[in-house]
Amino acid sequence: MANSTESTIVQPPSLGFSVSFQKIDLDIDLLTRSLKGKAEVTVNPHSRDLKTIRLNCRQCAIQRVTANGRACSNLSYEDPYLRRKLSWKANAHQHHMLRQQIQGQLKTPPEEELLINLPKSVKIDEIDPSTAEAQSTSITKLSFSSKKDSVDDTPVEPIQIRSAVEQERRFTPISLVVEYVIHNIRDGMQFVGWQEGELRYPHAYTRNSSFPGSACCLFPCLDDSTARCLWEISIKCPRTIGDALASERQTRLTRAGSAANLDRDPVFTTTEIDQSDFSDADKALDIAVICTGDMTDEIDDPVDTTKKTFSFSCGNPISAQHIGFAIGPFEHVDLAEFRDDEEDDKLGQNAVPLHSFCLPGRAEEVRNTCFPMAKAIDFFTIEYGSYPFPNYKMCFVDDCYPEIMHTGCLTICNSNLLFAEDVIEPLERVSRQLIHALAFQWMGIHVIPKEISDTWVVIGIAYFMTDAFMRKLFGKNDYGFRQKIASDRVTELDVARPSLHETGALIEFDTSELEFMELKAPLVLSILDRRLTKAGSSSGLSRIISRVFLNAKVGDLPNGAVTTALFAKTCEKLGHAKLETFFAQWVYGAGCPRFRVAQKFNKKRNMVEMLITQIQVEPPDRDLENEYFMRDVKEEMHNVYAGPVQPVFTGPMTICIHEADGSPYDHMIDIKEQVTKVDILYNTKYKRLKRSRRQKERMAAASGLDYNPDGNDDVLLYCLGDVLQSEEEMQEWRLADWGKDQEDQMNQESYEWIRMDANFEWICKMSIGMPGYMYLSQLQQDKEVIAQLESIQYMAAQREHALISTILVRTLMDTRYFHGIRTAAAAALAKHGKDELSWLGLYHLEKAFTEFFCYRDSPMTRPNDFSDRAAYYIQCAIPKAISKIRDNSGKAPMRVRTFLLDKLKYNDNSTNKYSDNYYIATLMEALADAVASKPAPSAEIEEDTMVFSDEDDGDHLHFHNACLDQLDRYRRIDEMLPSYQNILSTTFLKCSRKLVMAKAIDNDNGRSFVDYTRDGMADIVRLAAFDNLMEMGFARNGAVLKWFLFAMGTDPSPYFRQHMLRLLGKTLGSIAVGIETESTGTAMQQDGLIIEQEGSTEARQADLARKQTVPGALTALKREVSGNEVLKEGIWEAVRSPAPSLMEMKELLDICALLYEPQTQIYLRLKYPRYWSCTKIGPAKLRFYPTERFRTKPRPKSVVGAAMPLPVAGSSPVSAAMSSATSMAPPRRPIFKPPRRPSQGSVGGAGDVEMRNSSPAEDKPRLKIKLKVGGIKMEGGGK
Repeated sequence: MANSTESTIVQPPSLGFSVSFQKIDLDIDLLTRSLKGKAEVTVNPHSRDLKTIRLNCRQCAIQRVTANGRACSNLSYEDPYLRRKLSWKANAHQHHMLRQQIQGQLKTPPEEELLINLPKSVKIDEIDPSTAEAQSTSITKLSFSSKKDSVDDTPVEPIQIRSAVEQERRFTPISLVVEYVIHNIRDGMQFVGWQEGELRYPHAYTRNSSFPGSACCLFPCLDDSTARCLWEISIKCPRTIGDALASERQTRLTRAGSAANLDRDPVFTTTEIDQSDFSDADKALDIAVICTGDMTDEIDDPVDTTKKTFSFSCGNPISAQHIGFAIGPFEHVDLAEFRDDEEDDKLGQNAVPLHSFCLPGRAEEVRNTCFPMAKAIDFFTIEYGSYPFPNYKMCFVDDCYPEIMHTGCLTICNSNLLFAEDVIEPLERVSRQLIHALAFQWMGIHVIPKEISDTWVVIGIAYFMTDAFMRKLFGKNDYGFRQKIASDRVTELDVARPSLHETGALIEFDTSELEFMELKAPLVLSILDRRLTKAGSSSGLSRIISRVFLNAKVGDLPNGAVTTALFAKTCEKLGHAKLETFFAQWVYGAGCPRFRVAQKFNKKRNMVEMLITQIQVEPPDRDLENEYFMRDVKEEMHNVYAGPVQPVFTGPMTICIHEADGSPYDHMIDIKEQVTKVDILYNTKYKRLKRSRRQKERMAAASGLDYNPDGNDDVLLYCLGDVLQSEEEMQEWRLADWGKDQEDQMNQESYEWIRMDANFEWICKMSIGMPGYMYLSQLQQDKEVIAQLESIQYMAAQREHALISTILVRTLMDTRYFHGIRTAAAAALAKHGKDELSWLGLYHLEKAFTEFFCYRDSPMTRPNDFSDRAAYYIQCAIPKAISKIRDNSGKAPMRVRTFLLDKLKYNDNSTNKYSDNYYIATLMEALADAVASKPAPSAEIEEDTMVFSDEDDGDHLHFHNACLDQLDRYRRIDEMLPSYQNILSTTFLKCSRKLVMAKAIDNDNGRSFVDYTRDGMADIVRLAAFDNLMEMGFARNGAVLKWFLFAMGTDPSPYFRQHMLRLLGKTLGSIAVGIETESTGTAMQQDGLIIEQEGSTEARQADLARKQTVPGALTALKREVSGNEVLKEGIWEAVRSPAPSLMEMKELLDICALLYEPQTQIYLRLKYPRYWSCTKIGPAKLRFYPTERFRTKPRPKSVVGAAMPLPVAGSSPVSAAMSSATSMAPPRRPIFKPPRRPSQGSVGGAGDVEMRNSSPAEDKPRLKIKLKVGGIKMEGGGK
């Protein structure tokens, strides 16, 4: 595995220099998407032999380059955007030829485009290390240790590195100045609101990426995350929106209007700018520049009063990839106002200024969304060390992809993250995203990974810091619940996957690789933190993270770059523990352990005997998923395979035995082998009588007597879930109780329950052989939310039973439980809504909803009140669970559909101060799920009488239409009063898709969905509509597919294009694995026997191969799309479109490589020659002109050596030539006599004609053709 992943990373040769300082001056014209730039780069040579400086620079037109004030005339520059098209009319089969032209920019790291040969007059001399100039030069070498100069991953002691640098030879720096212009900014910067008809506020911002290729699109630099230097940035822009739109005629980019225009370059035309869309107040809005670093100046331009210049300085070395800015009419919000006075006084000068910027009218949403940021930055400062930058800024813009872009002391966020005070749902999700963006300033920008395989350290620590504050913000229960959910998800996904360390080299393949790393890396650090805390390090991982930041600040961490080996060594040193095995298993190894635990109590020995078996078997063949199809294909193409299955995971584990006295006893064991036997001493003399005591209390209460526990040895424990205990409540709620045999069995147990891995030190799947009543005790008596969730998961996996339904409904009704446990109990109750149990689970869910949210003794729902967030989650969870209940035929009962329709129909939010958009969306999805469980009812109309096919069941057409009317009602409401992010419209589209695919409504061939894909609709709505069309198989419809590919290739929004690319990959995955196709196997049934045809076995094998193997799926995919010319032409037109970035173009080329075999050929289009005609227009005047007749056959060869007829006396040479031409075939083509060459030694007269016999080689000129296409040179000659 290691060899295969390392082969994808190409280590470039040494550059021979480093960069210590850059000054960037930009004059940006927002309307024409152009800029004039000047980059001053301070280059520090590593030797005096430096002759060439190589920089990354794209889409620029270089005007002038100087080195130390001397002009550099000898330079080479190749813009990859000029090579993004083939010079002939190619097709998708020439994808490899186009890729070859831009291959240098697709490497990691990419090739440098700008090569500057230094003039001979520029001298590089060695300088004395003791001088001030040498000291300033040494800063560079201490802060820049590029991967271009070192490929060794061996960690070196910081002191040794520092001394080695100090002893290196130093040379005079070179001041390199590059002046350039960019006429059309295609990549690296996004312009929003500057197109005709746009109603959004105009603004622009940089498109930063953790991969090379974005920063160099705006200024020359070393586009490498490890090339870090100091920066000064100056940006000139219009003063107001009106100034930007001042001129009535401007040169601006026109958008291609049809697929036929996609093969052209962006065309600049002179267009009249319509300013009627902007009011006077809008035109007067001041334009601000928000940029990386600290703003040092803001001045009006002394020459052009309509412009002003913003200057910024960044005193911390950062890479060009972390330089970002935004330009627009932003409103400022001071987030420091949310800082408490006590915190402000406590921090003093360490209090970091916080600023947020947004488009006009959204300041209140910013205040609500960014409320926890002040507390978060103070928490990080106290817990992990001082903030590395002078301030922190957040800027919210439109069309941003990804939703959060990280730059130095500035985070550029998508405006979709903002939400108002009355919206509840996005609170936790968005807060975690924004807090992680803040933590990334410490770990991700201030400290970076040295190699791409070390990315997991940066991502893991940033999310570990995020989760630490989330635990403080939302509580311990929320933290534990999310940790358990994430652990289960990792256990499910980490099958046949590369290791965490190797995944770093794969994150550029697909976004799912990064998502998996973001899920697993913080979990690994969490269990490391617990193991270090147990080993004796009181601060755990927090102290280690603080030391890493401190080392980076004082220079002990070279270039601020951390490695896996260095991080592991720091953990061992400060944690006082040997962690080699831990990192080998969880970082360098792949997979997660699975345990089976058997236990019994030995009364004679007074021991609990346990057998812990670790099962590490080879993962079974899994079916390919269409969502991850492109990831699997890219891994197959790059020879990325799963890591070897580890035979045994080792480490400490805590076993907690809750004995009869209610006390938990922790026992530490060490897992070293595949099978571990453990004998644990039992401590308590009590028997397990607590449950019988509660039964006695209940019986005494029913008799009206007081239960006196004196004289009993029963031990009473306070526990959760002890609601609905009276006889009346049990009868009303139809609750079940333990039988006598079960009570007797429980009384014989010596302990309550056993909890494996009580301290959550493992990412594993645990199966414990305990009876159900022990899981009940764990659910009711264990205070840890993880233990409670494990009990719910166990019960959800059991068969339906009245007793389990009783336990779950009691959990749901007990408000002391964490809301996540209660919602999990509600979801598990749906399984017990079966006819065999008299619909007990359904009754419990209905009864719980009525008890919480309806009027007393009435099914009518009370007006919504979402002031209690936990109650809101329960109100959403119960209808969702009810919608999953099915009868034995797989259909939702009429009772379920009626319940959901009533809740949606009579929803009342008039007195609620919170929005109910998400709640309505939940009800809409629940109702659609229930209605889609059976086809639409049919009716026959005879003599004005409607006869329903299922009238006995009560399910008739009127009810069905009433359900559809309610769904459509909220769609119309959303059109008039848009909901938050159009959640009602997108939910309606999802519901419609379910109903169409279930044949619950008529299929109109996708016309209703196509209406939502047109330009002008919100991007999120368009994406939902396109998703519907692709999921329903309309990729096989030529018109729909053509529109899909056109929208993907031409839309100006990167957010929209990227999601469409992912949707295209998902659609191809569906076709490849056969999700949307019917089974190809054929069978005939005769007399009850199934006779398989001869080819059915091969067909089944091919179908199995396409579902489980990537080669089989690719073979099926190519077969399915081989004749689809619309797909071929549409993808190629998207490749040639000017809208996609270079990385998006790479994704499209990858898809072409999957679908189409490469064909190295060039299609040349030559015109047929025409016949010419001649007309005499006067004395000695002839007019030659082409006719409409084409020559389609070659001329017959003339006889070699034939003599030309002499001109007739008295006629002109021209008339003689014409007369001779009439005797030659073909007669209609005039032939001109070539000019004669004078013979040596004789001079002919004016009327002399020289007759010469010459060989064909002398008479006919040779034509030599040279063609160069990409890297292929073709040469040929002919006569």
